[in-house]
Amino acid sequence: MSRRLQSCLWCGREIVDTEAGRRRRYCRQSCRQRAYEHRNNVKGTGIPIDSVVLSATEATSLADRWFAARCAAEDVATAIDEGAGNDELARLSAVLVELARDAERLR
Repeated sequence: MSRRLQSCLWCGREIVDTEAGRRRRYCRQSCRQRAYEHRNNVKGTGIPIDSVVLSATEATSLADRWFAARCAAEDVATAIDEGAGNDELARLSAVLVELARDAERLR
């Protein structure tokens, strides 16, 4: 049975799913509930149901996480330009991947 990766439609966390059955859309029940509440809150407001509404705090946190990921990518590029060894590049790449994963979360 093969596994496929996808992201939670609410929080963006990675979901490991299998081929059997219907695809999971949310990583856990609480995300499913928050999505339901969001759909009901925007009903009749003119805000598209598939919109993502973030508080100012959430938007700032998301921007900070993306900034950290960009800085890590710049660190990788600098290390390559300076002829860094494989061990250092592997370490910097692992940090970059972790920061990019964290930045994928919307909330």
